Amino acid sequence: QVQLVESGGGLVQPGGSLRLSCTTSRFTLDNYHIAWFRQAPGKEPEGVSCLSRIPRNTLYADSVKGRFAVSRDNASNTVYLQMHSLKPEDTAVYYCAAATSENSCLIYAWNGMNYWGKGTPVTVSS
Repeated sequence: QVQLVESGGGLVQPGGSLRLSCTTSRFTLDNYHIAWFRQAPGKEPEGVSCLSRIPRNTLYADSVKGRFAVSRDNASNTVYLQMHSLKPEDTAVYYCAAATSENSCLIYAWNGMNYWGKGTPVTVSS
């Protein structure tokens, strides 16, 4: 079900930064494990990050490790994906998804997530 809303995407030059947001008015995100996916044109969805409810289990894909950081703001019921040192290969539509199953989040199981957003496009280009 599409019940999450992403925002913050846009056009950015290589080396730049963007912060994506994921929120919903339907339920409390802190009760879920939150994954970020991205899908580039003509490619399958790729898992980017899993923000587990257990902080030590938070993961990042190797392709973004050290450049992206995920966090929660429970006061605003929002999850953020801070992206630095962006590269043209980061260009994609970025989706957030919520799962009750930590395993679904950790293995980036798109079909194992409970709720999804419609995505926000990120273009990295000079």
